[in-house]
This record gives sequence, C-alpha cells and structure tokens, in this order.
Amino acid sequence: MAPPLTVAVIGAGVAGLATASALKVEGHRVIVYEKSNRLGGTWVYDPRVESDSLSLDPNREIVHSSLYQSLCTNLPRQLMGFLDYPFATRKYGDLRTFPGHEEVLGLLNEFASEFGLVELIRFETEVVRVERVDLRNDKWVVESRSGTNELGSEEVFDAVVVCNGHHTQPSVADFPGMEKWPGKQMHSHNYRVPEPFQDQIVVVIGDGPSAKDISQEISKVAKEVHLSSRSLNIKISKLEYGDNMWQHSEIDHVDENGEVAFQDGASVHADIILHCTGFKYDFPFLKTEGIVAVDDNRVGPLYKHLFPPELAPSLSFVGLPYYPAPVFLMMDLQAKWIAHVLSGKVSLPSKEEMLADVQEYYQTMAEKGIPKHHTHSLGHEFEYSDWLAAQVGLPRVDEQTRLMHKSYFKFISDNGFWRKKEWQPGYRLQQEEL
Repeated sequence: MAPPLTVAVIGAGVAGLATASALKVEGHRVIVYEKSNRLGGTWVYDPRVESDSLSLDPNREIVHSSLYQSLCTNLPRQLMGFLDYPFATRKYGDLRTFPGHEEVLGLLNEFASEFGLVELIRFETEVVRVERVDLRNDKWVVESRSGTNELGSEEVFDAVVVCNGHHTQPSVADFPGMEKWPGKQMHSHNYRVPEPFQDQIVVVIGDGPSAKDISQEISKVAKEVHLSSRSLNIKISKLEYGDNMWQHSEIDHVDENGEVAFQDGASVHADIILHCTGFKYDFPFLKTEGIVAVDDNRVGPLYKHLFPPELAPSLSFVGLPYYPAPVFLMMDLQAKWIAHVLSGKVSLPSKEEMLADVQEYYQTMAEKGIPKHHTHSLGHEFEYSDWLAAQVGLPRVDEQTRLMHKSYFKFISDNGFWRKKEWQPGYRLQQEEL
C-alpha cells in the first residue's frame, strides 16, 4: 500500500465533505479549502442576490448558493444521506418526506462533526490557482487567499480533488430580441422569495424541478405565469395546478414592446422572464494547459467522470454527474474510489485504456443522439453507483433503496412532478415492475 498523501480538497459542500471523510479513513492528510465561513456549499441559504439578475457581468460579486427560501429536496429523505450516515430518520422535528434545505444543512453539519471533518476545513479561504508544480511530476501547487489578505499563500500537495459544485454559474437561454426586450430578466440563481412577482405577468423558461417549483410558488402572487419548455410535443394548455398558469412551447422571439412570442403561436405581454435553465461547470482556478477543458458543459476528458487520464490519479473531480441515482450516495462512492486509488488499494487502467473508455462513451452518446451538454447526465439508474461500489469492494446498492427509488419515479411518471409532495413510501409498484 502507498504511503499517506497530502491531499487538497476544493470545497466543503456535500462532495467535499464526502471526499474528506473517505480520504481521512484511508489515512491521507487532508486540507479542505472553503471560500465561505460555513460548510455546506449550495445548501447554505444566502438571502443575497447578485447585482446582475442574469449573472452575466464578469465583474459582479458572485453569490455561491442558488437556494430559494422555500426550497425542499427533490428526492425523499429515504434516498438522501451517505452510506454511513443515512437521512431516513426524522430527528430534526421536520415531518416532511421532502426535507427543507435547513434540515439538509443540519445533516451535513452533524456528519462533519461526527467524522471529525470540521478541523480539516480552512474557512474563508478562496483557492485562486491549482497548477502542477512542473511537467515532470504529479505534485500540485494550490494558491489561496484568506479574508481580506490580497497576498496569496502557496502550498504543495500530492493530489487535488475538485469539489466546488456546479450550481453557481448560470446557463441562460438565448432567443431573438433578448437584448432589446424592455422587461426584467433574471435567472433562478437569483430567485429567493415570490413577493417581487406580485401582480406581474411572468414567463418561466425551463421544464426541470426548479422551474416547476418556482412557477407554482410565484403563481400565488403573480397575475399570470407562463411556462416555456423546449421539450418535444408541448402544446399550449392551461395547467391544473393553478388558475393563472399556462404551458407553452419554446420562445420564438421577443420584441421591444414587451411581447413574448412562443413557437406554438401564442404570445403574451410579460413583465418578467425567469430563466430556470440550469448551470455551467466552472473551474476558474484550475490551470492544466488545456488538458482538462469545459466544452459545451462537457468536462473532459474524464475517466468515469472523475479522473483526467493525462493527470490521474493526482487530479480528480467529485460530484459532476447531475442525474444519477441518489446523488449523496453517488458522491460518497466516488470519494471512496478516489481514496482507495490514492492509497494504492485499487489501480487505474493505463492512460491509453482510460482515454479509449472516454472516447467510447462519447461515441455511444453520439450514436444515441445525446447532446454533448448532457455528458454528465447519467439517468435515474444505479449502474454507475454499482460500478463504483464494485471498485472498492462494496456490495451493490441495496434492494430497499432500489425499490424506494423505483416507487418514487413511478409515482412521478404516473402523476407528474407537480404532485411529488404527495408521494409516500407506500406507493406500490405492479408485480411486473418489481
């Protein structure tokens, strides 16, 4: 087994905490860099919003979290939590199946405290540069800045794990007339409470959980809410989830008079366009001379979404996949695999084999017609998590979790995401689906 390494972990959110815990168990020396004064990453609610409501101004002060005040999880608590720290128990006094962000943050703080992670974290320390010491070895220099100190400090590490999250840099829709449209445009990253939408006519772009949650919330105060989706076969319709909500196809164009025209032929004179259009991967501190790049939201090349073949195993990423089976579980397994690799318990394939695997994955995506920007979307199955578990000698995801997962998504398929809060663990599957 290899001797313990000194490892830098960038970020103290879910991915960073899972990684720090796994590395600590393997005996590595860990330093976690956290820009804010609290752990929890995107689960720390911040009432502030950015000065640029679309978050396009490169000189704006960046607010890390995208939480809105009422946000609760998209997965039931039975599918949350880490392998060694489940979330099924209701020990915070919150009886909801889908816990609020406050309870999730409570879980993360207790997890960090119980596993001795808090003392590994350097709070209010921003990483400004991660770069190889030189091209002849795999050591990395991490330059950081603390508090108001403009002078950075440098430290050298044997390995770096990037865990900075991907819910901070918004991805914004693009449509003709956007720059001259006179109304207000904002991204969901800067949504906190519904009151600013009082008596407004709002167009919400998006078809994901945030678009549906936020549109339903603002419909209680807005005059009208019009959802715009680029999903195929969308027809204009009045939604049953609110007297003032309509579904539309993609925006065709907007004009200087405030009109928003949809491809379904309808149009509205709107006050606000709210972009619930997702986020971009962003690693402004990472300097790899182009070895690792972000192209149309594909971070790569990465073997199994973690290791860049040219720089493995000394550089890795945790938390990039955004539609796997339960995400806390997935990140926990990613972290364990990295820790085992760095310990020498598990060996990676050769650089050539890893690159070939990545190219095969890209080719399969292309053949299936999957866009490049969905590279890290793995669907709702357990294949990836099971593969990770096998790498570290753990059994595949247990049957109870699988059945709970299948029951939940069967309910969503039958009833629509709008009614997710009605789901209960007792929702039954047909015998042929078991």
